[in-house]
Amino acid sequence: MNFIKRAFYSTKAKKGRTLLLTFVFSAILIFILAGLTIQSASLKATENAKKSMGATVTLSTNMENAMKKSSSSDSDDSSDKSDRPDPGSFSITPVDLDTVNTLAKLDNVASYSISSSTSVNAKSFDAISSEDEEEDESSSSNSSNGGNNQQGGPNGGMQMMRMSSGDITIEGTNDTATASDFTSGTAKITEGVGITEDDVDSNHAVIETNLAKANDISVGDTIKVTDSEDEDIVYKLKVVGIYKTSETADARSMRMTALNPYNAIYTSYTFANKVKGDDYKDSADSVIYTLSDPEKMDTFEKDAKKAGLDTDTYSLRTNDQVYQQMIQPLENVESFAKKIVILVSAAGTVILALIVILMIRERKYEIGVLLSLGEKRFKIIGQFFAELLAVLIVALVIAGVSGKFVGNIVGEQLLEQQATTTASTSNNQDGPGQGGPGQAGGQNLGQGRQGGSGNFGRGSSFSNFGASSAKNAKQIEDLNITLSLKELVELGGFGLAISFLAVIIASIGVMRMQPKKILIS
Repeated sequence: MNFIKRAFYSTKAKKGRTLLLTFVFSAILIFILAGLTIQSASLKATENAKKSMGATVTLSTNMENAMKKSSSSDSDDSSDKSDRPDPGSFSITPVDLDTVNTLAKLDNVASYSISSSTSVNAKSFDAISSEDEEEDESSSSNSSNGGNNQQGGPNGGMQMMRMSSGDITIEGTNDTATASDFTSGTAKITEGVGITEDDVDSNHAVIETNLAKANDISVGDTIKVTDSEDEDIVYKLKVVGIYKTSETADARSMRMTALNPYNAIYTSYTFANKVKGDDYKDSADSVIYTLSDPEKMDTFEKDAKKAGLDTDTYSLRTNDQVYQQMIQPLENVESFAKKIVILVSAAGTVILALIVILMIRERKYEIGVLLSLGEKRFKIIGQFFAELLAVLIVALVIAGVSGKFVGNIVGEQLLEQQATTTASTSNNQDGPGQGGPGQAGGQNLGQGRQGGSGNFGRGSSFSNFGASSAKNAKQIEDLNITLSLKELVELGGFGLAISFLAVIIASIGVMRMQPKKILIS
């Protein structure tokens, strides 16, 4: 009799055994399919994250080399050849716009944001200040009028510092839509429009809503500001938009008016450069390039160098922290899904092998009779495999119907757990001492237009330029788990492999015995 027919009759006759095998095999395949669908969904979500959230590369002055040049220059002029730099001789080179445009044309650049910051004094309106700042002014003013005043008279001390720093921060940009505060969600246009490429060489401005309300300023109004070093130089700004910021003032910004987030006015970078002086025409403090594919970050750096980037003068700093935070839970879930597939496959093979071993031992007499009648051993093994294959087909149908739902439940639970863990870790890493946007500024306070960068942005620390806070990264909280033909084919392959291994393991002992020994035992 054909071994396939024997397998059919045996499966039909032993209904209890068949149901047990179907139940066990279905459970194994359901969890394997859940692992496969979770893994596939994680990969798709990661690909979507790449498209929606690119990494950033910041182009700015190479501060390390600038400091070395300062040390070298000071050493050459010094008789003791000391490596100690002269603080007053330190200067940096702004980023040339030709370099900016060259890098903007490279592959993988989705967008770029030019930043050029400085400070001015409010003239036709009042900057928002605090009592702490006024007390500091009063205290410093009294000190500057004392006997130790080296500036002489009432124009020394804090008044000189206030004159050089200003009380309004000008945030020059090529497009507010690509500015870090707006892309991170910290700032949002509430009235009018933002700054765009069309505003180049214009006096258009976007002011914060609290500053606008305090001074009764509306879209379309014209405001006046003065140069922080020469009050006779007056600039007129036309308000084309009003934005609202969720950034909170820290202790430093409460003492220094220009650092107050409400006193930040966005203009075109050309206006900021105009205020800083002729030396800053066609330049920028820094540029943030957003890449469409974060995995090609290294390629962008290599292409930039090939395009002629002067790495001695400028530096590229990469930041894919937001992207990494978004996909970290997905990578953890994907890794866990792989482990599920491997562990369930191994455990399923062992469990099925044990069941088949018990099944074959109960059928020793049948095996002995078949062998004594001249049946080939491989056909007997083929019969066992055919019986398990029939069970596999039914189990595949059951797993295909219920596996998607199990995958959704398990996948969402895993992703939620991993997202919670990642968020907790991120909060610990971003704790005290880390600082964030708006807490790093003011380091260039008091620099003249010719002696320094002129950069006065609230987040103008060169170490933090363009570094979007990971706290602003919205983690992927849903997995779109679907069942495709690919997963079913892979599941069938796993089922066949498990069936084959289980039968081989179970048949080793019996197939080595002779028919006579089997029948006697």
